[in-house]
Amino acid sequence: MNEIGKILVVTGLVLAGLGALVWLAGRAGLPLGQLPGDLRIERPNVKVYFPVVTCLLLSALLTFLLWLLRRR
Repeated sequence: MNEIGKILVVTGLVLAGLGALVWLAGRAGLPLGQLPGDLRIERPNVKVYFPVVTCLLLSALLTFLLWLLRRR
């Protein structure tokens, strides 16, 4: 049980760090979530949002950063 607890704590800290980065990016004026290709459907009773391009961009960035860390 100790290992599961450690994994949960580390996962929570990583998610909190990513949340802080996204929050800071929004305050800095970066258009994350508002890029061309992000799908937004707004109807009178329904709002659906698919940040397709934003997810692809963040995935490519994180993949590159992890690749750099593995090369060390």
